This record gives sequence, C-alpha cells and structure tokens, in this order.
Amino acid sequence: MTTTPLSPDISPPGPDRVAAVQRRTLGVLTAAQITSGMGVAVSFTLSSVLVARLSGSEALGGLAGTAGVLGAALLALPTAKASGRGGRRTGLTLAYGCASLGCLISVIAVTAGSWPLLLAGLVLFGGGSAGNLASRYSATDLSPAGHSARHLSWVVWAATVGSVAGPNLAEPADQLGQRLGLAPGAGPFVLALLGFLLALGVLTAGLRPDPLVLARSLAASTRNTATGADAAAPAGPAAPAGQTDPAHGGLAAPSAGPPAPAAETVTPVKPAGTLRTAWRTLVESPAALRALTAIAVSHTAMVSIMSMTPVHLDHHGASVSVIGLVISLHIAGMYLFSPVVGWLADRVGRVRVLVLGMALLLTAAVLAGTAGEHDVPRVTAGLVLLGVGWSCGLVSGSAMLTDAVPLARRPAVQGLSDLVMNVCGAAGTVVAGVIVQALSYGVLGTAVAVLVTATGAWLALARR
Repeated sequence: MTTTPLSPDISPPGPDRVAAVQRRTLGVLTAAQITSGMGVAVSFTLSSVLVARLSGSEALGGLAGTAGVLGAALLALPTAKASGRGGRRTGLTLAYGCASLGCLISVIAVTAGSWPLLLAGLVLFGGGSAGNLASRYSATDLSPAGHSARHLSWVVWAATVGSVAGPNLAEPADQLGQRLGLAPGAGPFVLALLGFLLALGVLTAGLRPDPLVLARSLAASTRNTATGADAAAPAGPAAPAGQTDPAHGGLAAPSAGPPAPAAETVTPVKPAGTLRTAWRTLVESPAALRALTAIAVSHTAMVSIMSMTPVHLDHHGASVSVIGLVISLHIAGMYLFSPVVGWLADRVGRVRVLVLGMALLLTAAVLAGTAGEHDVPRVTAGLVLLGVGWSCGLVSGSAMLTDAVPLARRPAVQGLSDLVMNVCGAAGTVVAGVIVQALSYGVLGTAVAVLVTATGAWLALARR
C-alpha cells in the first residue's frame, strides 16, 4: 500500500468527529452483517442435504458443515493479515470475496452433479463466516475506553436477523431458482451470493474512513505529539515506576488527533500479521491468553452440545418442527442478548462476565444432559442458556482480547483467535459425535460441564 507522509498543516478532527466516524462504522458493519449472515444461513441450511444427495452417502453429507468450518478457519489468518496491511475494509473484502467465489463454484457443482466440487466451494464459502467473525473486531478500533464490548456486541446482535431469516428463505430461493432454469439446490447459493455482494458493496462504499487505518493514525499522531513535547520540554525526573504512556503501547484514546478521515493517508506501518507474532503476543500477555482460552472453550462447549441435540431429540421421537424450534430458540439465545452482555462486560468487568458465561454453560450442560427422554422443555431451557453462555464468552472474551493487545498487533492476534475458535469447534463436533455414539448424550453433558467448570475456576483464580 503506497502512502504519503502527513502534512503538518492538516488539523486532526476532535472527539466529536471521531465519535461520528465510529457511529457510521457501526451502522455499516451492522448492515453488512445482516446481509452476509443471511447468505451464510441460507446455504448452510441445504448444503449437507445436497452433498448427501449428490454423493448418495449421509456420512459424506456431514462433511458439508466440516468444509464450511474448515474454510472459516483457513481464511481467518489471511483475513487478519490483509486487515493488518490495508485496513479492515481490505480484510473483509477478501473474506466476502472468497465466500462469493465459493457460491459460484457451488452453483456450478450442483448443476454438474459433482459433490467433491461442491465441498471445495463450501470451503471457500467459509469466508462468509470468517468475515462475520472479523466484523466484530472492526467495531472496536475506534471505541472509546470502556465501550468496546458494547460496540462489538451490536455487530454480533445483527447476526440474529440473517440467522433467523436465512433458513426460512432457502426453500423459496430454491423454488424461484428452478423456475428460472437453475438446477435444484442452486437457488439458495445464488441468494447467498447476492447477500455477500451486498455486504461487499456496503463495506466498500460505507467503511470510509477505514477504522483501523484511522485508529493507527490516531496512535501515530499521539506519539508524534508526545515526542515533540518531550523534545521541547526541559529534562525532568523520570516517570514513576509502572507508569507508562499509552501512546507508546498502541492503545491511545480515539480523541487523539489523526489526519483528516477522508484522506486515509498515513505513514507506512509495518504489519505484524504473522502467526509467530500472534503467538508471541499471547505469551507476553496473560490477559490475552485467558481471553482466547475463554472464547475457544465457550465455542467448543456450545458446538458440542448444539450439534448433537437434534440427533438426541430425533432418537427419542421428537418431530422435525420441534427440533427446529429448539434450535431456533438456541440461536436466539446466542445473539439476541448480546447487547446486554456487552453492556455488562463494560460495566462490571470482562472476567466477571466470562465467569458468568462459564456458569451458564455449566447450567446448560446439566439441564440438557440430565433431561428425560421426552423432556423437551428441559432440553430447550438448556439450549437457550447454552446460547447465552456462548454470547458471554464471545463478546466479553473478544473485548478483553482487544484491550490486552497493542494496536499494531491486534489483527494478527484476532485472526489467531478466530482460527483457534473454529478449529476447536470442529474438533468439538467430532469428539461429541464419538461420545454420544459410544456412550450417551448425558455423558457428553458431563464432559462439557467438567470443561467449563475448570475454565471458570481458572479465570476466577487468575483474576485474583
């Protein structure tokens, strides 16, 4: 990226201007999250059915979800690296661009009747999930101190619209596609493509100035101001031990002056978007390591129980409509209360909300795991709490991770967080299937309960 030095005559905007940019950023990210979330949901609804139909194997059909999760994991670091080099808009464009390409490949695969090609398309389709996850971090770059969790949570909440609407649009999209001459099953991928293209358009037009580029400009301006003041001032006593200048840690408040937002011309920043840098940062920051662990454990616990609940209910005679209702309420628990979770994380502290999340996940595992064969209400209550516990882990953990990492290294560490989160989710699904098949759904609940209890205790003790 070619950049030009800042002119000393450019007046930095004040706090009101920066706050206006942040409000615009949140609105743009929310709109993009709605359309891209719909794209992810509408196609994942039928992807496993299509793979099973084309391959003639239900076992291969299960690889559809794995392909999407694998794609999200593989694209997490490239998305973060692109963000580190060119800003959030560049990283999100890469993610949603890959998802759009995956949709096109999936349409071709369905038309040609090729399930291997469809799986390849679904891997790229995982870019939609990678972009949705990265969007939440984009909401924090310009957040004032003590507001990052709230701002992040609104972007997470926006996924509710797409997650609920998407599955309900899959069948109408398929029917419309067939009337237009498309192969059966191709219509949902075309609708998903439109959703991702809309997200790209919204981000390209609306995410200006780029929040990460502007935040780096703020930090650079603050450093330059501090350096100039130090050079002009007479020598004085050293700062007391333990007192640091936030400008030199990359965590300057947004009120520090950047260049004019419209220009987006900053001095070159060497990206720190490598996996090695991310791991080194985690080792150096115990708070960031705890946050990433909480995110990964919350996601593993949620996915493990959620993925096997439909199977458990089906084995005990629950109808498809009942299973769909339980999962819908679970999804509502995941996203609907995220603004409340974000507010709590900012008001009472990140670690307290993480511990609360682990307690909710523990309660959910106990309720669902000990439910009787026909006790659907108990399972439903457990799944709702499972979603809320996951929200606590994702929202508060993501805010804590962002707060604990210097600005220059945030994209790399955030990308690693999403990579670990997706890998743990995929592993949790596989292990959960083995446990339920070999033992029982109740044993799965016990295993999850042990996992979240140990993590919650570790977080609580580390806080002291």
